[in-house]
Amino acid sequence: MIDWFERATSDPSLVVLEGFHAVKHAHRFGAEIVAVISSHDRALRELAAEVAPDMSEVVNNALAIPSETFSSLFRHPHPTGLAAVARRPIPIHPAAMARSAPIVLLDDPRHLGNIGAAVRICAAGGASGIITVGAVDPWHPAAIRGSAGLHFALPTIQVAGLPTFDRPIIAFDPEGEDGRGFIPPDDAVLAFGSERTGLSTTTKRAADRLISFPMRPDVSSVNLAASVGIGLYMWRLNTAPSWEGLG
Repeated sequence: MIDWFERATSDPSLVVLEGFHAVKHAHRFGAEIVAVISSHDRALRELAAEVAPDMSEVVNNALAIPSETFSSLFRHPHPTGLAAVARRPIPIHPAAMARSAPIVLLDDPRHLGNIGAAVRICAAGGASGIITVGAVDPWHPAAIRGSAGLHFALPTIQVAGLPTFDRPIIAFDPEGEDGRGFIPPDDAVLAFGSERTGLSTTTKRAADRLISFPMRPDVSSVNLAASVGIGLYMWRLNTAPSWEGLG
């Protein structure tokens, strides 16, 4: 079973899930898990029984290995002592994403932790999908750690350039119109710029509207994932919660 973890480092069709909650979320959202290992067998059984009974079968079927072996497989071994390998979902086309909730688009993001945190807030808020534009793989293990495995809760895809959408593009930019009172439409694409350079000229030109949110004077910016949360919840807090049709 350990061979799966060695394969996953070079096989783009596989992803590594590190930690109890990452494995839990992947399991809950239908991931095809092919291998599970554990270095804290008894403690994990107790944790599953206490906080996630639906994980009991996964934990019970995990291969118990020595802590030293577990630690040797990871640069930063997760303290819960649980890890898994799952098959990466086949990417879907942006046009196939549900129109009942916004798509979130990250324009050339660079920080893997920010990508993971953005995926997590998109899963919580009920976005219909998340698209990253650029060279950074949103399924990198560091991004999956940041999302706690919630990549499996919604379509998460990478594209080389800005797709053509038949949906309104709402781009968030400091130079945009005041966003107070603005409610994004259900079928919007919510675009957020890179941590370093902001929105690309291409994305700004494609946008139907540029929206800003107020900040205290002398504060230049907020974290990318925080911006995603603000923008997505402009929609979520003004919409009746419904999770039907989401991937």
